[in-house]
Amino acid sequence: MNKTLTAILATASFMSAAAFAADREVKVDDRLDASADTLNAMMRASDHGIPHDLLDKAKCVVVVPGMKKAGFIFGGKYGRGFAVCREAGRSGWSAPAGMIVEGGSFGFQIGASETDVVLLVMNDGGMKHLLSDKFTLGGDASIAAGPIGRSASAQTDVELSAEMLSYSRSRGLFAGISLEGATLRPDDQADTELYSHDATNREILTGDFKAPAAAGKFERALHRDSAKRT
Repeated sequence: MNKTLTAILATASFMSAAAFAADREVKVDDRLDASADTLNAMMRASDHGIPHDLLDKAKCVVVVPGMKKAGFIFGGKYGRGFAVCREAGRSGWSAPAGMIVEGGSFGFQIGASETDVVLLVMNDGGMKHLLSDKFTLGGDASIAAGPIGRSASAQTDVELSAEMLSYSRSRGLFAGISLEGATLRPDDQADTELYSHDATNREILTGDFKAPAAAGKFERALHRDSAKRT
């Protein structure tokens, strides 16, 4: 390996590590509040927001506020957020379960950015992936860019063909973000902090877990933006 490539790899590693380390230090309570702010902002973005009728039809929702992306030629992305699913046979949403998204990339890229991400899980197949230990977007689970606007009733082809719809709101040097190839897995540390005992994401998202007080703002954002009652 020549000296130039070695320097590039070292720079990429340093930039990514510095950006991602800061995200790992964010307290779980603050991340829940940031998730609520992200959902509120992306649902209320006038004619460019997430359609309410798609949220009403979603089986689960994943919110990752401020996902980090950094690199120099080689790059990576890392974010921590929360998932909720519809409560079977009852109105409302489950308690939140911690999620981690991470992945790498290669291509011309210099700098760092933050991107708020919302994933809508639209069917049972997507929910099955979400409840697993780890899955890859665009590999294990099909994903498509979600339509925007006040109503997505005319976008049934997108809704029916993808297990998950992605929405992002980017800041920083990058114009956008692709989640193809990124992996999602449970954030065991966040779950332990929230529930004070070992619990799997499957248990939290499908069981009778009471949402902690710290999730109050996030819960209000979900109920305010969803009209569906099961």
